[in-house]
Amino acid sequence: MKTTRNWLLSGLLLLVASTVFAQGKITGTIVDEQLGSGIPAVNITINGTTTGTSSDMEGKFTIESSVAKGQLIITFIGFEKKSVNFTVQNGQTVDLGSIKLVEDTSELDEVIVVGRGIIDLAKDRKTPIAVSTIKAKEISEKIGTSDITQTMVNTPSVYVSGQAGGFGDSRISVRGFQQDNTAFLLNGQPINGMEDGKIYWSNWSGMADIANAIQIQRGLGSSKLAISSVGGTVNFVTKATDLKQGGFASVGLANDNYYKSTVGYNTGMNENGWGASVLLSHWQGDGYNNGTYGEGQNYFISVGYKANDKHSFNFLLTGAPQQHDQNFSKKISDYLGFGRKYNNNYGYLNGNYVSERVNFYHKPVANLNWDFKISDKTELSTVLYASWGRGGGTGNYGSSSNKKYVMQTNPVTGLSERTAIDYDQIYANNQALTDGAGNAGNSYLIRSSVNNHAWYGVVSNLKHQLTENLVFNAGLDLRTYDGTHFRQVENFMGLTNFTDTRNLRGENHQGSGTMASNVVTQNVPVNPWQALFNTTDENQRLDYDYSEKISYGGVFGQLEYSNNNFSAFFQGSLSSQSHQRFDRYDYLPQFEDSEKVNNTGYNVKAGGNYNIDQNNSFYVNAGYYNRQPYHDNIYLNYTNEVNPLASNEKILGLEAGYSFKSSMFTANLNGYRTTWEDRVVSSSRTVTNAAGEMVGTTTVAFGDLIYKSNLGVKQVHTGLELDFILRPIDKLDIKGFASIGNWEYEGNAVTRQTDENQNLLKEETIDVDGGKVGDAAQTTWGLGAKYEILTRLSVDADWRTYNDLYGNNGAVKENIMLPNYDLVDAGVSYKFILGQAKTNSITVRLNVNNVFDEVYLSELSSNIKVTDNIPAVGNTPSIGSYQANGRVYKGIADGNQGYFGFGRTWNFSLKYNF
Repeated sequence: MKTTRNWLLSGLLLLVASTVFAQGKITGTIVDEQLGSGIPAVNITINGTTTGTSSDMEGKFTIESSVAKGQLIITFIGFEKKSVNFTVQNGQTVDLGSIKLVEDTSELDEVIVVGRGIIDLAKDRKTPIAVSTIKAKEISEKIGTSDITQTMVNTPSVYVSGQAGGFGDSRISVRGFQQDNTAFLLNGQPINGMEDGKIYWSNWSGMADIANAIQIQRGLGSSKLAISSVGGTVNFVTKATDLKQGGFASVGLANDNYYKSTVGYNTGMNENGWGASVLLSHWQGDGYNNGTYGEGQNYFISVGYKANDKHSFNFLLTGAPQQHDQNFSKKISDYLGFGRKYNNNYGYLNGNYVSERVNFYHKPVANLNWDFKISDKTELSTVLYASWGRGGGTGNYGSSSNKKYVMQTNPVTGLSERTAIDYDQIYANNQALTDGAGNAGNSYLIRSSVNNHAWYGVVSNLKHQLTENLVFNAGLDLRTYDGTHFRQVENFMGLTNFTDTRNLRGENHQGSGTMASNVVTQNVPVNPWQALFNTTDENQRLDYDYSEKISYGGVFGQLEYSNNNFSAFFQGSLSSQSHQRFDRYDYLPQFEDSEKVNNTGYNVKAGGNYNIDQNNSFYVNAGYYNRQPYHDNIYLNYTNEVNPLASNEKILGLEAGYSFKSSMFTANLNGYRTTWEDRVVSSSRTVTNAAGEMVGTTTVAFGDLIYKSNLGVKQVHTGLELDFILRPIDKLDIKGFASIGNWEYEGNAVTRQTDENQNLLKEETIDVDGGKVGDAAQTTWGLGAKYEILTRLSVDADWRTYNDLYGNNGAVKENIMLPNYDLVDAGVSYKFILGQAKTNSITVRLNVNNVFDEVYLSELSSNIKVTDNIPAVGNTPSIGSYQANGRVYKGIADGNQGYFGFGRTWNFSLKYNF
């Protein structure tokens, strides 16, 4: 008995001893595969046990194991569950290194991230800014036929408008600031236009195909460059050369005869470190509104080379040649009378469709990224880039009296309105001229306004780890830009030639009395591919022909401190610009070159983030910008005359925020106040409503485009933003956002109105104090949900509401407010796994946007009150106010111009991965 007892005791001691010696520690860091940043509050448990822990602010974790071999189960909201095997022995500590989590999808490819020091992506809970990130899967699922801007609609303080103008004509506002004052970056490369700061999404129609992530940094942003990030900064991070071999083919169908096909292939990286990825696509469609047909292509080529552990390179070439017909804003009464898809910018010639307004462009972009790991503490990232833009937009040229229309009675107004262009009559009138010789007074033709450029630049950043907690960045930003602008004949409309005559400007930019003329005999049809290589001879140009040269040089630096609970940064940049204009067409030869204008700007930013614990943190930051005016605001009315009011703009931004994060629920609350002085508000565009209308002392014709801009404006934008993600059960994600803003003008402003040729029609100083900033809803909120019904089968829906939306009328004291509206979008996805190896798949997706077919005004570009009188028509006097005549739509006078938003639309896609 005693012997048996001793054996049992010895066995128990051995068991305890083996258990003790098998215990060990497991460490690692949980990171976001796409952004490379640590993820806090991730749940880590040992499979089959109750032992668990959570990652800290940097994504790091430590867990003690009582078993020698096992499996870690890692879960976190919005990411796929991951299992990691481990082995520990003899009380050792095993470091598993970086454990990458991917979004809740199996379609995100592993990519080589290049330009780490250039691409300023904000790391969650470390960089003290308000930020939202959209990953590749959400982009591909929800983009459909829309511009890339549509992927940002479920973001606080972001408003997208202009879609009804045609493919690629949308605009985005962030915190009430239009996109010429929001910075857009492509892999760290600035892409806002250097002349006016604007961005045209038709030039980036392929972005949805090549974007790996989009990060919207509202407010000051984290970019170290001296850029226009007043409203915010939007970083587009494209796919790089893929590590894996494989490819895909996809097709898409949508309303209004839309069709798209895309193919892509990755070679994978070979033993010598080389690899390539290629993508090609084609799209075409009739457009939602009448007369807005569009078509285009997209190409993407990426070649990667990893020379060794220190040097890696990636070359990228992408472009999206396209053309699309356009719809300009119309009176509400026209839409009510002829339908919400009404557009009168087109007609028929001998039974063939012809649009007067076609935008066409081809803008190849190339960049070479070089990442150099100098040492364990020092890295250098550099991107060399170039873009070559070619193309423009068409419109009418000649006497407006020679432009003929098809007329119909509008049942709302009872008036005969212009519903289409009568090209047959125009053609007949032109051919009736002696020898078919046209001029500005006797004929009509279609011209192209060409806007070409060549842009070269380099951005380089040196990052050095001074201490364990202190990092220093320094770099430079150099750019040179040459633009050329002229008009050429697109379609003579039966003419054989056209003579363009003008009085050349001399000293003081006034007419010299010396006349010059061009006899144009060549026409250049719309073709975005040919526009890249062909240009019109100078003696075949008409109306204007000028160019400009802009040179830019900037330096920047940043000092950042961080530990487990606290991070802080100080950032500054200094830049110098030079501008010069060369007018070959309207000036005597000795006065062709303008005065060169040089100006200097700078910005400083500082902020800090404190992590109270692994769930709670808050941040504050502040920044001041002294920013140079854009080129188009330096020279008056597209002449060589320097604008005396074009001074540096002053921007002061203050922000604070709070963040809560757990495995089930995350939320961010942000507050901001931005003041902006001496700014120039971008021109709004309206179409004159009646023949003989007066603007200043000038009589304008029906249908003429009038542009309005404001100078010397001060704005104050304040607001609160909230966004959250909730995952109450494993298969359900709920997202929400809200933003409440108060965006107003202060003081006085100088208002200028010009015609389409930028001739000054009227200038006045007006009181705008307390006027509401328009073109973006100041109050928005939304809620979305995604539910996985079965494995690989999911449904999702998003609801948004827009309030306090004012007209796009520049700086005015009493801006008109549009009716509130709500939108609901929904979609369903399913993924089929193919083959025994399960390496191939087919994914199908169906989207329905504006599910309930909400009828709403998305924007207005005029400011007519219901108490204003309806304009007189011909010899008939005004019949009184809009209100008295019942000419009011949802509280808005129906003489106002703008756009209705899209009704219910749909799109379907099928993608085969191999």
